[in-house]
Amino acid sequence: MAREGPQVESGPDSDTDTSISRLIDDEEGILTTHNDLNSNNHIKYNDNDNDDTNPLTECSPLLPRRNSTASATSTTKSFIFLGETCPARFWLIFAQILISQFMAAFDGTLMASSHPVITSHFKAANSASWLSTAFLLTSTTFQPLLGRLSDAVGRKPLFVASIGVFTLATMWCALAGSIESFIAARALCGLGAGGVGALGSIITSDLVPIERRGTYQSYVTANFGAGSALGAALGGAMAEALGWRWEFGVQVPPLLLCMAMSAVVIPDDIGLQGPRRGIFDAMRQFDFGGSALLTVSTTTAILGLSFGGNIYPWTHPVVLTALSLAAIAFPSFLWFETRAAMPIMPFHLIQKSPRANLIFANFIAAVLANAISFNIPLYFQAVLLSSATSSGLRLVIPSVVASIIGALTGLSITYTRRLKWPVLAGTVWYLLGNITLCFLRRGMPEIVYLLVLIPQAIGQGFQFPGTFIAILACGEQAEQAVVSSTLILWRCLGLVLGIALSSLVIQNGLVYYLNEFVRGDDKLEIIRRVRASVEAVAQLEEPYREQVIRSYEASLRLTFIFCTVLAAVSVLIVLPMKTPRLAPMKRKSRNA
Repeated sequence: MAREGPQVESGPDSDTDTSISRLIDDEEGILTTHNDLNSNNHIKYNDNDNDDTNPLTECSPLLPRRNSTASATSTTKSFIFLGETCPARFWLIFAQILISQFMAAFDGTLMASSHPVITSHFKAANSASWLSTAFLLTSTTFQPLLGRLSDAVGRKPLFVASIGVFTLATMWCALAGSIESFIAARALCGLGAGGVGALGSIITSDLVPIERRGTYQSYVTANFGAGSALGAALGGAMAEALGWRWEFGVQVPPLLLCMAMSAVVIPDDIGLQGPRRGIFDAMRQFDFGGSALLTVSTTTAILGLSFGGNIYPWTHPVVLTALSLAAIAFPSFLWFETRAAMPIMPFHLIQKSPRANLIFANFIAAVLANAISFNIPLYFQAVLLSSATSSGLRLVIPSVVASIIGALTGLSITYTRRLKWPVLAGTVWYLLGNITLCFLRRGMPEIVYLLVLIPQAIGQGFQFPGTFIAILACGEQAEQAVVSSTLILWRCLGLVLGIALSSLVIQNGLVYYLNEFVRGDDKLEIIRRVRASVEAVAQLEEPYREQVIRSYEASLRLTFIFCTVLAAVSVLIVLPMKTPRLAPMKRKSRNA
């Protein structure tokens, strides 16, 4: 039995706002949150089940929303979305969010199966990590800026602009003439795709009450999974059949259509906190110091980890300088955020449970997701000598499984209103999945290579949507933008470090094992060739081919062991956490 009477927690360090009443469940020790529905964005329901009013015909999806004064005169209108957005308009808005995020997911996983083809084209296989790192680096850096600015200038202009930048950058990828140009284009892609992902999630939170968020998060998860699966599956096939440039070219028409539709259907005033301000006026209050320190710390860490032992020795001045700057800049960023008036990452979000547990567990999950998705195709191509097409197709099943589990997780959260079990289940499945990868060997039955990623896919399906809904449930509607952008910021940091750290392990391990295993008069030439192009492995003559395969297999196993240790840490972070429980949806009369 729950204790009678609410206990309201207040103070600047409160995990939730003072307008959230919290009840403690004695039996399970789980916090129950109930969002105050009497706020400005309260949820409106019609108690008259026999009312013939059809909300689909009461508002045009292309007309401005009714103002609160006009709507207050009617007692027959029904709204299940915040901001008095009618269903017809909501679904048009949500469709644009889903389409644009589908394209971002598709583009983000293209590199998983096609990066060996692209880097081999440019003779730069040892730069493979930068194809995804550049994308994630800009995405990480600019998402907090976009989240904060959208409170002042509105979500719509920034969302439409993000799609425009994504479109232009995708065209640049298709036309790039050098590896340097391609990496720069991927960086610009990250800026656009990051804005699409963050602002799309924020707009959804602006319109959907948290008690129903699980249902709509299931749509987002299924959509993301479908985009990721197609990108991973078709990336290698398109690169081999059409040429890798066309895997970017085909994205341009749907992106242009999505940008035009978003400019029409998204309300101009959605997400505004107070009166609209110009972008330069809003930026005067932006946390540029924190943003600069975050950029410096992330960039220098990536440079140091990518160059160290791979391009330069660990004692090289470039490597030492980069790592030293990162070691100074990131603690400085955290210190700066405790003093900034409008921090891009409010420090209290990572200080107290359950938000801190959710953010850090989600960070580790992102590290694991990218470390594995980036390197499993390398295992298939360099160790099993599979084609890019075959490697991509092997990623379809886990992507579909993650999508299905994620969709069911969102629906289950709405039904059970309990939030800890998906996050805990996700961490446990991640641990089991990474332990499984450590036992991969050549010569196993083909079915093993198809199913080996299923446990981790199940973990991803549980953890990502579960974490997102749980952390939103800890705060007020007005906090949704900054909470969402903070969670996405740490997730993106995890994605960046997932590639950087796994590349660190693999490239340094490969240098060691190639020198250890390769024997013969052409040793130096063989090492140079296989480090420049993964496709060269299958073209080697024996015994060199077997020696190189052993080197790749051993270095990749080190990565899987490293990921297993991180997965175990994630379980320990989640176990002691007490999570919010969603309040049941209430039917509230507009006459009340």
